[in-house]
Amino acid sequence: MSHYNYPDQFYSLADALIYAGKVIDSKGWCPATSGNFSARLEDGTIAITVSGKHKGQLQSDDIMLVDALGNSLDGKVPSAETMLHIQLYQRFSDVNAVLHTHSLNSTLISMQGKKKITLKNYELLKVFSGITTHESRVVVPIFANSQNIAQLSENIDDYMDSNDEIYAYLIEGHGLYTWGDSIEESLRYLDALDFLFTCELRS
Repeated sequence: MSHYNYPDQFYSLADALIYAGKVIDSKGWCPATSGNFSARLEDGTIAITVSGKHKGQLQSDDIMLVDALGNSLDGKVPSAETMLHIQLYQRFSDVNAVLHTHSLNSTLISMQGKKKITLKNYELLKVFSGITTHESRVVVPIFANSQNIAQLSENIDDYMDSNDEIYAYLIEGHGLYTWGDSIEESLRYLDALDFLFTCELRS
């Protein structure tokens, strides 16, 4: 850890993000140095992985702290995609964790020329908060990839303004973003989505 005076909660969340990285790496969902993870502290600051680290080999020093606008508080360099995390935290007061992965299934399913994936009638949909029956549908929109993260964030926000609730989205040829009220819930969503994407790709 750097000499920055981190809040006590930062350390427990950093440990949880490191553990999430090991779980995600064991599934092969973040090859090389891809992906980024974050969790929100009670004071509104955000613990997030630094840029360019292998997510299965994260150390304490690979987690940093940014403010609610994504500015570094401890001098470390955050991921270029930090603003995509910030967009979710600003929009949803009950979101406390965001996980972004680059799994094989999410990459393949994002490159089929579709604007969205509609998951319906799967029992596993009940893993998502608020869904109580398999007779449901979850839409996962697919956004065009862009190096202009500010514009991409705006496009995602505009979509959320005019569409029903979503639990995740894909970026074409890039990967998956999902979020929840905790790191644990977000990990469950990742697990469910990867299975469901496998079903869709094979059907």
